[in-house]
Amino acid sequence: MTDIRLSPDEAGRLVRARWGIEGRAEALSSERDQNFRIETAAGRRVLLKIADPAEDRQVTNFQTELLLHLERADPELPAPRILRTPEGATEIEIGAGGPLVARLLSFLDGTPLAAVAARSPRQRRRIGESLGRLGRALAGFRHPADEHELIWDMAGAARLRGLLGEIEDADSRALAEAGLDRFDDAVAPVLPGLRRQVIHADANPSNILVDPADPDTIAGIIDFGDAVRTVLATDVAVAAAYHLSDGEDPLGPAGELIAGYHAALPLRPEEIGLLCDLMATRLVMIVVIGAWRARRNPENRDYILRNNRTAWARLQRLAGLDRQMAADRLHRICREESADA
Repeated sequence: MTDIRLSPDEAGRLVRARWGIEGRAEALSSERDQNFRIETAAGRRVLLKIADPAEDRQVTNFQTELLLHLERADPELPAPRILRTPEGATEIEIGAGGPLVARLLSFLDGTPLAAVAARSPRQRRRIGESLGRLGRALAGFRHPADEHELIWDMAGAARLRGLLGEIEDADSRALAEAGLDRFDDAVAPVLPGLRRQVIHADANPSNILVDPADPDTIAGIIDFGDAVRTVLATDVAVAAAYHLSDGEDPLGPAGELIAGYHAALPLRPEEIGLLCDLMATRLVMIVVIGAWRARRNPENRDYILRNNRTAWARLQRLAGLDRQMAADRLHRICREESADA
């Protein structure tokens, strides 16, 4: 295995040799890591993750230790579990000319929300509750690499201004620029006073699993590759941004998710007041980073841009909202949630 990328056959041999699990390997889509689903003859499935060789070794270990912490802090939370080798190792190094870090995880049964047409208020609320529960479990977690630099960290959105030129259409570029202006003016000045902790940071519909027989049941939160210590409120804002409506009431469905999060992990008034702007900032990040990465990785363009069309439409909708009215509405939603608790 001298190549920096593994074939499915190599992945299968690795899992058999190091973890003692015999099965057929299938490569899965991923933006950075190499992921392989291994299925045994008896139907057991596990996930082999080969970390991006460009990723700092300590950052890879941060993600491993995060999952181990979750297993201790909330064993019933539907998140992947690290599977140890017979010798007890949670990570192994493979390859020549610079080691690759491999980990074996449990494979959660469920269907990515992105592949499910069914949507409901109960589903959105449960997504919020699950994410709030995750936030509670991670509240006490620390690691030397938890503040690593991450392009998707919303607290650093201002640095994306230099990438606006990647957006070819002038009107679209102006819309994204206006979003960054709003971030600089209304969000950045107050971020230092908000709660910070390790968060998932990427609860998009591809990373939320639901029960195929009951899409209102959340079967898992996966892919902790963007986890980072940052502003807590950005975690729920990321998730809610994917549930804005294209109809007359763009905030309605997102508000249902926010209510669920608030029930599990109460938001503070200053955090609630920023959620609309934070959702808009996430949408700006999707379109700007997407344009930048798609140009540099044309072979992976479809995967990178899978959320861009919707993000542009919703960013346009948010741009037309009265921010104070939007904040007042989200405050009201959370007050009503607290009153019903």
